[in-house]
Amino acid sequence: MRIGFIGLGNVGGKLASSLLRNKFDLTVRDLNQDIIKEFSNKGANIANSPKELAEQVDLIITCLPSPQICAEVMEGEDGIINGLSENKIWLEMSTTDESEIKRLGKKVSEKKAIPLDGPVSGGCHRAATGNIAIFVGGDRQAFEKILPALTVMGRKILHTGELASATVLKVITNYLASTHLVALGEAWTVAKKSNLDLAKVYKGIAVSSGNSFVHETESQVILNGSYNINFTMDLVVKDTSLFDNLAQKLNAPLEISPLVVKIFKDGQKKYGSRAWSSMIVKRMEDLNNIEFRADGFPEELTDNEPEEKGYEI
Repeated sequence: MRIGFIGLGNVGGKLASSLLRNKFDLTVRDLNQDIIKEFSNKGANIANSPKELAEQVDLIITCLPSPQICAEVMEGEDGIINGLSENKIWLEMSTTDESEIKRLGKKVSEKKAIPLDGPVSGGCHRAATGNIAIFVGGDRQAFEKILPALTVMGRKILHTGELASATVLKVITNYLASTHLVALGEAWTVAKKSNLDLAKVYKGIAVSSGNSFVHETESQVILNGSYNINFTMDLVVKDTSLFDNLAQKLNAPLEISPLVVKIFKDGQKKYGSRAWSSMIVKRMEDLNNIEFRADGFPEELTDNEPEEKGYEI
């Protein structure tokens, strides 16, 4: 299977590297020429446009920062849609909007190609080792056809149902992660002002009912002071807004979600769009004139689990 990958950023670059590392025939496209050169040196083919890439491969993967950018890559004159033909598969691995997936999916289907959505979850450090989770929505036969590629990009693969169901699930999980990150800022505030040993607090939360994936990962770089989670504030504002907007479309009044969106927009205003998302806890540090620091925690997360072939769950 010939695979094309567009969008080689923090997440996409790592997913594409897993394909290359596992000897897939890979063609790539990105606006960053330094990244393109790096992939070319590793053996990837280079496409001059999204249209050209789509014409040359069987599976087209996009992993882009926003629904707007994805629409441009898909629908431009030299876009993916104009390079599609019968039975080619488009896999959208960005975190995006349910209605946008369905809108673009319809255009893909009109070309007799097959649309799938396949967002990932689990952190950039797990994307680097092929141990991240992948949700996939859309045609079951197409899912099975690309499963060999999915199982080298991710560890646990879940077929969620019809097209866009994976996108909704991903938006839900990102909302939960963002909410817990905000709560951790308050938890660390109380721990610090109570003069607790923060390294022991980290261990205590990790073995308690208050534990979460977010605590096990992001609390480490918070306590180090780097905040380097390889995910930026603007992306969390996008993701939490997608969740809140979806709830509004569903006429589902929520209480916590609007506050979480407001908090992250404030964090973006204070620290900048490209600040690491875990810096949201700095709002509490600044407000209380304290720092959450402890020795022995890493500056950046690495996945210590060995790379293993993925499987469907």
